[in-house]
Amino acid sequence: MKTSSSKIALRVSLLVSLVSLCLKVSGFWITNSTTALSDAAESVIHMLAVSFVYYGLLLKQKPADEKHLYGHERVEFLSVGIEGAVITLAGLTIIFESVDNYLHGHNLSQLMSGVYFIGGAGLLNLALGTYLLKVGRREQNMMVISNGKHTLTDVWTSAGAVITLLIIKFTNYEILDSIVAGALAFYIMYEGFKLLKYSIDGLMDSRDPEVDKTIRKVISHDLPGSMINVHNLRHRTTGDTTWIECHAVFKKEVSLKEAHDDATILEKKLINTLNGDVMVTIHLEPEGHQEELHDSLKDADQSRPFQDFI
Repeated sequence: MKTSSSKIALRVSLLVSLVSLCLKVSGFWITNSTTALSDAAESVIHMLAVSFVYYGLLLKQKPADEKHLYGHERVEFLSVGIEGAVITLAGLTIIFESVDNYLHGHNLSQLMSGVYFIGGAGLLNLALGTYLLKVGRREQNMMVISNGKHTLTDVWTSAGAVITLLIIKFTNYEILDSIVAGALAFYIMYEGFKLLKYSIDGLMDSRDPEVDKTIRKVISHDLPGSMINVHNLRHRTTGDTTWIECHAVFKKEVSLKEAHDDATILEKKLINTLNGDVMVTIHLEPEGHQEELHDSLKDADQSRPFQDFI
């Protein structure tokens, strides 16, 4: 079985992230800098996050089974959410260390050696992050994209650490170590919040504006054959799959076969217009007053009417 580009990209990410972590830990070990520590701590979190993302990708690609009738793609939102959470946790940890060093003083050493180690890690992550974003966007895989963005966030923290160490080296302004570490922590947390937002939106089935615009454009122009209109539209996008449900109204005298054939044409149009896999469910209705057509459902055992979900 051919290995997907996304899977290869995350394997590369794991390997490069491990090398980068070793370089950053070495930089912190020889400098005793809080800024270097913040950069190394972010990489520790990143390693854990990449490991979980890789597992999530393997699970996401499993087909539907008897227990998971809609497949496993929603794990993408959980995976991205955990990565966002651990990024935020890393930021809080760095802020704590920054305040502690500010209150109790610094003991910095061998700053130039730290610059070389951390700078080398930053260059590695720059190449890795660019590669991950390229693969993720080509395959429209948010798990790889989020990992790429996290990796590039790592580049900024490394750049900040290098600049800070150089300034301290030539000015002896050691308090800058805590100040920059705190600033980097807030930036890291901002990136984490964005990933958390994406995760929550996905888990709550938030509407994708671009997908919604595309679907409505299809159903508002040139409906096939005897189809009069489409209403009660619902859709959600999970991973690489978009699920669409709608009600289609047909002329009164049309046969079931003809109505089904026309519905199939609309289904094919929607599938051809959207990216990824598309699953369409169309409820066929005859022309007439819709509330009267659904009179028999009024006494159904439901606590909320169907319209609450449209």
